[in-house]
Amino acid sequence: MKHTLSVLVEDESGVLSRIAGLFARRGFNIESLAVGAAEQGGMSRITMVVPGDEQIIEQLTKQLYKLVNVIKVQDITEIPCVERELMLLKVNASSANRSEIVGLAQIFRARVVDVAEDSLTLEVVGDPGKMVAIVQVLEKFGLQEIARTGKIALTRESGVNTELLKSLQAKV
Repeated sequence: MKHTLSVLVEDESGVLSRIAGLFARRGFNIESLAVGAAEQGGMSRITMVVPGDEQIIEQLTKQLYKLVNVIKVQDITEIPCVERELMLLKVNASSANRSEIVGLAQIFRARVVDVAEDSLTLEVVGDPGKMVAIVQVLEKFGLQEIARTGKIALTRESGVNTELLKSLQAKV
């Protein structure tokens, strides 16, 4: 199972390197990693997606807390969250299929950010499932390049679990 960890750290040189080293030494992979300034000055939030069972995640959490600059570690996998990712996607586009690609992009609320003679570059923002879906839809045109930021997430203070609501709505 994939777990999403939110790690609050002091914004100091080498913190990310020490965290990545901890994972590497123990043979664990980080599937997604995003780092940015947090709500407090001098702090950064690291959001990472890590494969593993509950026992592995618990062990990693304990190990992370042993690092000097780590302030808080939270497994937010089962907590209602707002999750987003950014992807830039360069797709083959001829004059014959350009309007079809733009139409598909609009369905996913993607923006065209560059137009060339033989390609379109799209910007897509949304949950990770949306990224997978638009890639699948546009593969038939030929994908030249993809760049993704990795997932960022914050817990929902409202406690509303949108994934649960989506699954309930699908059953109706």
